[in-house]
Amino acid sequence: MDSEDEPLLLQGTWNLSEFEEQEEEEEDEEEEGEEGTERANGDEQVCKGLWWALGWVYTQPWASGLVLAVGFLVPFTLSAYMFLHCEPLDIDLSYSAFEVRSHASAERFDALAIALKSQLGSWDRHRRDAEGFDLEANALRDLLLLMVNRKGKDVSTMANVTEPAGILGQTEIGIHNDNRQFGNEKNNKTKEEKTDSTNPKIAASLNSSDADNHRKPDSPLIRERRFAGYSYLQTQALWRIELVFVAQGDKDNNIFTPERLHTIHHVERLLMQHPQFQQFCWKPLEALRDLPLGPSFCSPPSSLLSYLFPSERAGKIYYDGMGPDLADIHGALSLAITHPQFYWYVDETLTPDKLQSSLLRSEIHFGAPLHSFYSLQDRPLEQRRLFRDFVVQYADILSQQSTSKVKVLYGGTELFDDEVRKTFHSDMLLALFSGGCITVLVYVLTSFSVFLTFFGLASIGLSCLVALFLYHVVFGVKYLGILNGVAAFVIIGIGVDDVFVFISTFRQSDHLTCSMQRMIYTVKTAGRATFLTSFTTAAAYAANTFSQIPAVHDFGLFMSLIVSCCWLWVSILMPAALCIWTQCGAAHGNACPKWWTTLTKLSASPSPLSDDDDVALITVEMEPGVYDSESDAALLSLSVEAPLSVSTEGNVGVVSAHLQRLLRHWVAEPVVEKRKTIIGVYVLVLLGSVWCCCLLRPASHAPVLFHRDTNLQRLLDLRSNLSAQGIACHMCSGVFMERPHNLHSTADFTSSTSGNHPTIPSNQSKPASNSTAQTLAGGLLTVYVFKLEMGSAVPLYRYSLSASVPAPWQASSAGHGDVPFFQAYSSPHSNFSTRMTVCVSHAYHPRPRWMLTLRSCDGGRRWRSEFEFYVASVEQQHSRRLYFAQHTISPYPSRVCDGPPGCVFSSGPDGPTQGSFYAPLPAAPTQIKISRTSGFNPCSGGECGKPAVRPLVDTGAMVFVVFGILGVNRTQRSDNHVIGDLGSVIYDPDFDVFNEIGHLCKLCKAISANTKLVKPGGAQCLPSGNSLTSILPLLHPECHSLPEPNLLPGQLSHGAVGMQGGRVHWISMAFESTTYKGKSSFQTHSDFLQWESFLQKQLASLPASSALRRGFQTCQHWKQIFMEIIGVESALYSLLLSLAICIASVAVFTAHPLLLLPILLSILGMVCLVVAVMYWLGWEMGAVEAISLSILVGSSVDYCLHLVEGYLLAGDPETSGLANQSSDSSIKRQLRTLEAANHVGVAIVSSAVTTVISTIPLFFCVIVPFAKFGQIVAINTAISIAFTLTVTTALLATMGPADFTRPPRAVLKAALAVLIMGVCGGLLWWTGSQFAPDTLI
Repeated sequence: MDSEDEPLLLQGTWNLSEFEEQEEEEEDEEEEGEEGTERANGDEQVCKGLWWALGWVYTQPWASGLVLAVGFLVPFTLSAYMFLHCEPLDIDLSYSAFEVRSHASAERFDALAIALKSQLGSWDRHRRDAEGFDLEANALRDLLLLMVNRKGKDVSTMANVTEPAGILGQTEIGIHNDNRQFGNEKNNKTKEEKTDSTNPKIAASLNSSDADNHRKPDSPLIRERRFAGYSYLQTQALWRIELVFVAQGDKDNNIFTPERLHTIHHVERLLMQHPQFQQFCWKPLEALRDLPLGPSFCSPPSSLLSYLFPSERAGKIYYDGMGPDLADIHGALSLAITHPQFYWYVDETLTPDKLQSSLLRSEIHFGAPLHSFYSLQDRPLEQRRLFRDFVVQYADILSQQSTSKVKVLYGGTELFDDEVRKTFHSDMLLALFSGGCITVLVYVLTSFSVFLTFFGLASIGLSCLVALFLYHVVFGVKYLGILNGVAAFVIIGIGVDDVFVFISTFRQSDHLTCSMQRMIYTVKTAGRATFLTSFTTAAAYAANTFSQIPAVHDFGLFMSLIVSCCWLWVSILMPAALCIWTQCGAAHGNACPKWWTTLTKLSASPSPLSDDDDVALITVEMEPGVYDSESDAALLSLSVEAPLSVSTEGNVGVVSAHLQRLLRHWVAEPVVEKRKTIIGVYVLVLLGSVWCCCLLRPASHAPVLFHRDTNLQRLLDLRSNLSAQGIACHMCSGVFMERPHNLHSTADFTSSTSGNHPTIPSNQSKPASNSTAQTLAGGLLTVYVFKLEMGSAVPLYRYSLSASVPAPWQASSAGHGDVPFFQAYSSPHSNFSTRMTVCVSHAYHPRPRWMLTLRSCDGGRRWRSEFEFYVASVEQQHSRRLYFAQHTISPYPSRVCDGPPGCVFSSGPDGPTQGSFYAPLPAAPTQIKISRTSGFNPCSGGECGKPAVRPLVDTGAMVFVVFGILGVNRTQRSDNHVIGDLGSVIYDPDFDVFNEIGHLCKLCKAISANTKLVKPGGAQCLPSGNSLTSILPLLHPECHSLPEPNLLPGQLSHGAVGMQGGRVHWISMAFESTTYKGKSSFQTHSDFLQWESFLQKQLASLPASSALRRGFQTCQHWKQIFMEIIGVESALYSLLLSLAICIASVAVFTAHPLLLLPILLSILGMVCLVVAVMYWLGWEMGAVEAISLSILVGSSVDYCLHLVEGYLLAGDPETSGLANQSSDSSIKRQLRTLEAANHVGVAIVSSAVTTVISTIPLFFCVIVPFAKFGQIVAINTAISIAFTLTVTTALLATMGPADFTRPPRAVLKAALAVLIMGVCGGLLWWTGSQFAPDTLI
């Protein structure tokens, strides 16, 4: 065909009739030429050159075996080199791997972090050396005093200021005392950078040259750090376990109830009873005065339970939480709230008037140096490893401590990291299950061929090794992100797609009698088809490499390499495997299992790849006068022959033959016949999907990394309600805040305000109260019965697992048939399997009601379950019979008694609330002396004092306003990842703090006065130091009455200065903002804009020559919100880029607009429907969803592209018998569509099934990005195969070119047109980017 007769791709107007006429003329010319060609060699003649060489290799068993051997040896050799001679790969599971390091918000915060590290050794406040931080304030004070003296100011009259040395000494002593009280110990400069994994990781220290420049030892104002050994082991609090106890099961969810407090006490005591606890516990010197802690003197947990469970020794009360009994709750909290540190343990809703909190924090600290180590600097990594091996043992213990009333959350040093690693590894183990399912499925779909199954899956696995080598060695990436774990699931489905295409193409080409021609045809046809699909899929993943988020960039690179290597290895190994199987395995072919033969009533074929003569699968009977191309009636009448014989099915495989028949009868033929109806339905579905896409909202909450009900995610969710990680409070408990008190008289044991706490009489047994539910050996519970006389004939009864309840309840006595207490089992035990439930209802006034029932509580009547126990319904050994009944008149109490006379309230029969049961007999009564601290009220005499004012504990986002820093220099960095050097700070040479002191004070007042942005008392304009506020007014009148922060005692201010060589290089003011950290990134973005706008207005009001105009505001929380915002935007851009790449590659591949159009319409419908399904499922557009959408185009195009490839093959006169079937273009179009579906239908359906099955295990992953990704891929795969078999098939049967056969020149023209359009589009984008404003998002 001449070049001018070929259809031009993307031509302005397409004359379709002209295309068809030109193609018919071309076919006539080719037929005339073929008649004059000599057919001497016939089928034996093959092309020479490269294809001849490939055909020869893949038809020689020994050569194919050599290819297989090389295909196995190369990946193993590369892997051995990578693992033995290269730096090992790091697994980066941190949240900070998603931070956009090149964004302005990240550069600002990193610049401040580096400056703080240069000045103090760490950017985080609670990790700084108190002495070093004190030195920072004192050095600034000395400079200020020097400036005052130069101005001639007389400062001798100032209080507390005589001379610099005197001020220095007083300040150091004051801060030392504050730090002792609050718990910021000294000499902790060498603490490890990572003390809690929930903090984003800050990279390693700066280059030594940069550090030396900013910390010169000869500076008169900077003292060298001291690294002295420690006299005592484990005296430095270095590690911790963080516990959060959350109330659940009640409407009010108050954690300060006896039952919940006993649970918390039991958990804390359980952790301290670990056999190795004393080897790692923290042993502060203050613990030596607490006698009950001896002889180990391990510090008890930093918890409010130190007030609620005090211990008594030698007539003194020790607030250490080691006592056996609960003190008066209100009195203990009234004492604790007199200290501002109290608010660190509770949520923000607690007030002095309402002592209720939904949660309670606790910390268990561990000390260093450990045994056999003389200091913190002595082998620190080994000390950390020893502690990690010890502390991870607590994970299994703590995971089992939650009850129906208390949810126990745990984290802290190493423990949180360990759980993240375990979660990741357990999710990865699901890939083994996925691989097993895929192996079985591939075995079935290859007609039970073990040989093909093995080499098909082996080619996929070997390609992963090659991709990993390229990723790590060639591209130099030294880490694997958490998203890369998805590759283990997805690549199985993608690789199996290529395997099925090769097998299906080889089977369908058995009409070629020459083995070399057949193999060349298989390699060319299957290789071309899989190359295009793999290219589009790899391009879709590679589009993510343009993302600014490091984790997404690495994920895109890794997946594109895996997909590319998978295609290459499958293309190399599968032809060799097919050659060996057909030539050497035919005699020993796998027969179908007998169960399959019986099921199908067909005998097994000699080989699933038999080369018997092919039989036409479709017989087209032409009836004259029926096929009118202009009629909308059935244009094609397909008369299917009788069921295929055994020999016929043998050449396509038993399973494939049945699947092929089903697809032909139930999919292809009905779709072609009802093609216009299907296109109409497609249009309606597309419109509805577009409407749903418009309704999809951006995320309204912070990103969810784990399932909501997991310990990890619930702990992360609570971060927005708790204080920042920068505030440590390990010396805030009663052990350090209260001295031992003399024991009050017996009259003081009870509270005049909260009432008595009844206890068990001395002649009754009382089990130890260490357990939450008073659990005895063997799972026994003790249920206590309390009584309340209301002045009526019917008293109230209450049931509790605690031996003490608030007044006015009184313990029941043994008289008048009452039962003071009885025992039961906490779980079914032998014949004690009858469950009884204690229900409580707060609908009654003035007091709630309790009820015993054999059924569940009636929620409709506002009864809820308080606890359950198990008893026997028939008499057992060592048991006693008790009776229970509910009174029929108000207040309807439930009573338990030892005989029928006391419990027969009505004459009715036994039922759920009336009857008898058998309870195990209690142990022999022993005289147990009740603890003297039970019900102890320390505030009974009014000695507690006034409640402290709530301080700020960094519950809001901390915003820093920085001056003197221009940015960060990262020219030495080769990547954008968080691991490695952060860079160096660029300082402002024009910044002079003394010239700008007035403007700085004015800015501080203006920002702190904005109550919409800053919390009251949240302004921290100055570093810690008692004398700075008295010196600054002498320098400038604007510095009078600077706002004072409301901090915890001893808490270091977040304000900081950077000094070097007697000069202030930079200063940062800190403000605790009103921004709630639990909001979504899109909602928080408005807060960022308000801060940015307000600060720019303030800076614009300064003189033009002021260096403060170059100041900026930054916040760690801003980094996180932009991470998600940019993640969504970059993913959407990647979606558009992958769409453009797919359109370009499909355009070149098809070389005809009428083949490109069905694919584009199909992709459009698939993507819109997937997004609509996300909306129907209630999802929101977050970073995970956006990243998953970015690969939908590449995944969606695979199946419809295979169908178009089959359509082109059906028009090839050398491989298809449809060339002379009909001269009508409409009938040809339909015949080619049916032949295409028949040719590739089995392969694409098999691939879709395997892809869906490979992603189903992702649904059960704990890591939410894995689960979301798997769901989206499964949904997309199901929609893609459905659209391909229906919409794409109908579009091809309606508008496909009837006689187009894709000549090479058309492909070249299409490639040229795509290249020209791509260049034009790139120029337009570049031009627009030059004129677009460069602003912060």
